Amino acid sequence: MSPVACFHCGEPVQTGSQFTTLINDQLQPMCCPGCQAVSAAIIDAGLTNYYKYRTELGSKQTALVPDELTTYSAFDLKEVQQDFVHTSNETCDVSLTIDGITCAACAWLIEHKLKTVKGINRIAVNTTTERALVNWDPTIIKLSEILTLISQIGYQAAPYQVDDEEIQSKRNSRKFLLRLGLAGFATMQVMMFALALYSDYFTDLDVEYRDYFRWVSMIFAAPVVFYSAQPFYFSALRSMLSGRLNMDVSVSIAICGAYIASCIATVSGQGEVYFESVSMFTFFLLLGRFFEQNARQKASVSSNNLHKLIPLTANLIDAQGQHSEVPAKRLKIGDLILVKPGEVIAADGELINGRSSVNEAMLTGEQMPVAKVDGSQVFAGTINVDHPIEVKVTAIGQDQLVAEIIRLQEAASNNKPKVALYVDTISNYFTWTILIVAALTYMIWKTYWPEDAFWVTLSVLVATCPCALALATPTAVTCATGLFTRIGVVAKKPGVFEKLPKIEHVVFDKTGTLTCGSLTIAHIELYSDLSEKRVLSIAAALESSSLHPIARAFEKYRDNSILTSHSRNLSGLGIKANIDNETFCIGSAQFINAELNIALPILDQQAVYLADKSKMLARFDLVDEIRPDAAATVSQLKAMNCDVSIASGDSSSHVDEVAKSIGINNVHKSLKPSDKLTLIESMQKRQAVAMFGDGINDAPVLAGANLSIAMGSGAAVTKNSADVILLGDQLSRFVDAVKIAKLTSKVIRQNLLWALGYNVFIIPLAVTGHVVPYIAAIGMSASSLIVVANSLRLLKVRI
Repeated sequence: MSPVACFHCGEPVQTGSQFTTLINDQLQPMCCPGCQAVSAAIIDAGLTNYYKYRTELGSKQTALVPDELTTYSAFDLKEVQQDFVHTSNETCDVSLTIDGITCAACAWLIEHKLKTVKGINRIAVNTTTERALVNWDPTIIKLSEILTLISQIGYQAAPYQVDDEEIQSKRNSRKFLLRLGLAGFATMQVMMFALALYSDYFTDLDVEYRDYFRWVSMIFAAPVVFYSAQPFYFSALRSMLSGRLNMDVSVSIAICGAYIASCIATVSGQGEVYFESVSMFTFFLLLGRFFEQNARQKASVSSNNLHKLIPLTANLIDAQGQHSEVPAKRLKIGDLILVKPGEVIAADGELINGRSSVNEAMLTGEQMPVAKVDGSQVFAGTINVDHPIEVKVTAIGQDQLVAEIIRLQEAASNNKPKVALYVDTISNYFTWTILIVAALTYMIWKTYWPEDAFWVTLSVLVATCPCALALATPTAVTCATGLFTRIGVVAKKPGVFEKLPKIEHVVFDKTGTLTCGSLTIAHIELYSDLSEKRVLSIAAALESSSLHPIARAFEKYRDNSILTSHSRNLSGLGIKANIDNETFCIGSAQFINAELNIALPILDQQAVYLADKSKMLARFDLVDEIRPDAAATVSQLKAMNCDVSIASGDSSSHVDEVAKSIGINNVHKSLKPSDKLTLIESMQKRQAVAMFGDGINDAPVLAGANLSIAMGSGAAVTKNSADVILLGDQLSRFVDAVKIAKLTSKVIRQNLLWALGYNVFIIPLAVTGHVVPYIAAIGMSASSLIVVANSLRLLKVRI
């Protein structure tokens, strides 16, 4: 009889049934207390899916003992982290869902508490999606310690996972509905007794009946105050403990103050009671926040949808050629999978066998299928359209393109425009101002009209809550980021929504930007006795170290027996290297001219030259198609009063031909990267400049422009330098992005004007006693809903 294996690590269990853990309603055997404790921590953290989809057994946990485990220790396990942690450049990124975020002050508190912690490089909190993006150094601080730090300031954080997010969201909605329903029921009961008490103004009501109605009202209002209104208290306490006031402070003071004063009046039998007002404005506040939460979830749903488009299963092809359905999470790099027509591709990979077209709309927004042949890259979540294909998996989990896009999208929605930072500061001062105004109101009314002082002060506290002000910017930015994702545009750096509407001059690189970058060799001119095959193989060997689009034209001529050494890539000029101890160079006419000190003719077409240390060997004439939407994009930019230029390293007249065919008059050619940067800097003295690029040589000039745009097919370093990435390589998407940014700026301005206008309008009315408390609650909730609804209009924009 074979020994029972530990369910966690697979080691033989020699302790009988002494250690077990309940997993998926079944007791599973564990080999030691360490494995039992770790598996229990994983289950307690809600990560049951780890055991469902894991690809390898966990490591034996002999070093851990139960007493050392905390609630979050399971999140430090490498095998658990692979589902939600992305590691790059020795730092880690994780998206956390944070329970308890209600306003901008919560985000400010979390960011400022964690920014000062050693090992945490970046943290950005999004109040709309209630998520935080954290980058940290795992050698200095553990993920469990970060989660514990967040917990210590009153918020519950957990790694963001789609399924868990939905479960948590439904759980929160149920809890919120219970609070709302209880407040509504109690309000109806209290209002009935309040009507009887109001009749005391018109007819004499016996004191016994009056006291009875007050006591019953107090009992019905108690659950509203002690349960339904709890979210306001916790939010207010957290903000006060951090030394900052948020909008829930004034609301909490109003609810508690009114209830305590009413209880004193009930017990003493003297004074006014406000139980109906307390119940009613708590109900309206909760109702407003419930609608607001639903709207915010709608605004953040686009990123969740990207996750959901990746299938849960894949058809794995084994060594014998047989295929079987396996969980997509079990795929490994190097696995071969079969994707039938109509199926969604389960992982990023390289097409090994077959020809088909793939719908990449979920990445690029473009519905037209893209042709794929042997060697083409395909991406998880895209749809195979025509024929069965076999794909070799090259990336899984957080290394897939869709995961990268989600991270970039989340970072973009966390980026706050300058105006949002001003609003955060203003909200704090605004709350202090309201508290001072409320105190002065109470003192003045207490002096001249003491019987009305309390409810007038309540109205001031509730009506002037700056919820709408705090929501004005984050809701609009989140909606706009979702819209960008829909059209295949990624806003990578902060300030994109502010910079885009201000662009006055757009500068394009030529190759790979205005043209498709799919260069082919149209003609070869030989200048020596070397054969065409030989010069092509030498050129391919030299170009193998380059990522420039020109290099791809030589890939298919590569002879692996020809090796280069001492290769030097002279950005924007060419490549110089040794082959069999002989020096060769390939590049532009300018480069070869300088190397050989000879004059080369200016050609109409784009060409590169191959030479050894003493003579010319060959000339390769290249052709490249202009992007189909290049002319339309230039025309639209001009219609938006933008100047358009070309800045190219190419010296041939081909640059002029491209410019003429798409309607660009300003042509700058034969530019080195440093020349491009100088050109951009000279333009920036007069205008705000946006620069398009795709090659490594464009990285410096992209970094120097007011706004930089990289093509999705460009080099990684170029995309790292860019503010915006066009995933689908469609230039026209830039024009769409400008339109969306302008609309977003307009919506933010409208939101801020409305929020400020409402408060300016309501403060005098509330201070002079023209707004009763429950009307104040309706007004405050309505102002927030209007701001959120106005932002949601962005999601309905059709581009």
